[in-house]
Amino acid sequence: MSKIRPFRYWYYLRTGYQLYFAFVFAAVNTMVVTYYLAIERAPFLKELFPSFFHYAIILIIVGIPILVLAGFVHFKKVTAFKSEMEISTESNPYLYKLPPGFTKTVAFPYNLLMSEILLKIAANEKITEKEISEMKKIQKQMEHLINGGYIGMENSKLPFKDEEKIT
Repeated sequence: MSKIRPFRYWYYLRTGYQLYFAFVFAAVNTMVVTYYLAIERAPFLKELFPSFFHYAIILIIVGIPILVLAGFVHFKKVTAFKSEMEISTESNPYLYKLPPGFTKTVAFPYNLLMSEILLKIAANEKITEKEISEMKKIQKQMEHLINGGYIGMENSKLPFKDEEKIT
């Protein structure tokens, strides 16, 4: 966990900066720059926006709906977002293989065992003791998961040391 903690903080820092600080800073910076470099030097615009306060209020009232509309168009009306998700999907390895954890350790072994047992039942074959014991083991793991436990990780790698692992 101590090796992971600095990277968690780094991720939180990047997220906070990107989503909150940089967004607000960029918006204020854009308003200040456009007002003091463009509007103040153009007499006809200065008549429309007599002070920075008026400019900011009008820009917020007009700008926010326009930006919301732009976001809506980005997600719903053009293929830009679809292309982004397509690239994300192509580069995500867990869409093409089982992710570690309960899916790989419990869910898919259960599905595989159940399909094998169903095929045996359909062929009027007898279920072996090994299959029954495997099913009981998987059921025990499922019960452990239902009760909030962890599956498939070593205790030393668990985020919470007080939890027990079932193998």
